[in-house]
Amino acid sequence: MKNEVILSHTDHRPFPLPHGPWLMKQGWNDVLCAHWPVSENVLRPLIPDGLELEKHDGSAWLTVIPFRLSPLRLRGLPPIPFVQDFLELNVRTYVSRKGKPGIYFFNLEASNSLAVKGARTFAHLPYHHARMSIRRDHDSYLHYTSMRSLPQAEDPVFIGSYKPVNNTLFHAEPGSLVHWLTERYCLFATTSKGKILTGDIHHFPWPLQEVQLQLTTNQLTQYHGFELQGPPAVATYTRRLEALFWPLRKC
Repeated sequence: MKNEVILSHTDHRPFPLPHGPWLMKQGWNDVLCAHWPVSENVLRPLIPDGLELEKHDGSAWLTVIPFRLSPLRLRGLPPIPFVQDFLELNVRTYVSRKGKPGIYFFNLEASNSLAVKGARTFAHLPYHHARMSIRRDHDSYLHYTSMRSLPQAEDPVFIGSYKPVNNTLFHAEPGSLVHWLTERYCLFATTSKGKILTGDIHHFPWPLQEVQLQLTTNQLTQYHGFELQGPPAVATYTRRLEALFWPLRKC
């Protein structure tokens, strides 16, 4: 999709587009968003000073998102060789700073080591390289696996299968929990010295579908100290969404 078309649709944003040109474009494919309510007493100590943990109806939330990233390109350039198509798995929660809502990542796994090094260096995000795979079976289930090798701890493993229930698309209703969880247009990160950075994001409203999910193993969240009970309280599928990213800045 042309960038001008994406930029022309802004009425759904909770705050205006940032000044200056965007830096990077990503395509998110076969996205599963699996959400669990988590006690704020568990999450709050892990949130950097200067960020406020957000809650919806009294509960904080943790989200696991496996997907395929393709393509990745910088403004004015073709897709970046060797890092234009890879798998990614995120663990995130919901925060704000000075009234601006966004997301905070506890972990990001990626199957491309060059992408991991670039994101850790330039975006100050907790990326890690992992062995990952995705395949679609004859029943249209996407089978997604991720395992990161650790020298002195049990390998955090994620294994899950998911597929959209039908072809009916919907957008989350403003004010609903799904809208609160999905329609986020900035991320927050911290430098090694504890400085808080923010990066703006823009895309169309999430085109969502109901999803069938079989979650076999979710040791990635356990590795970070989150004991999630049962299946996710909320889960959605998105076939594809294109997003524009602006450079990170101090906030």
